[in-house]
Amino acid sequence: SISVTSLHSDHRYPPPSISLSPEEHVDMGTNVTIQCWSKKYGVAFLLHKDGHSAPIQHQDPDGGGTATFALFRVTPADSGTYRCSYRIKACCLLFSPLGDNVTLEVIPRPAPPADERRSHGNLVVAVVRVCAAALVFGLGLYFVIDARSLWRRGDDSPGGEDS
Repeated sequence: SISVTSLHSDHRYPPPSISLSPEEHVDMGTNVTIQCWSKKYGVAFLLHKDGHSAPIQHQDPDGGGTATFALFRVTPADSGTYRCSYRIKACCLLFSPLGDNVTLEVIPRPAPPADERRSHGNLVVAVVRVCAAALVFGLGLYFVIDARSLWRRGDDSPGGEDS
């Protein structure tokens, strides 16, 4: 994999600028945008994360000197320090120095969605059990009442015992 440090950084090129949105502390699952820009046009941008030897994303904006990198549904693994560099497209493998950095901190959620699904599932099971119990009780009651009315009808019939 290509590392910018192993290629030539040319200090004649100004380092790119960087911004992070939303800023720094975000909840897990948030979409994050990192924007890199340069006064130079006709460049391809590289997004670097500290601890990774190779750039994690690259972008080739059409003409403009801005690249927008998206991190979707971030997790704590996305926390870290990010920087940008760029390569002059018309030239050889000459890169700008790394620019300023931004730091992203992803805050883990107290209740992950799996727990919410499990508790929702438990609620459904509880509701089904209550409905089944009510149905069995209702049917039982119906048969008891029906049997008592049959008994009464049997007692009132002409062939019944004398009282």
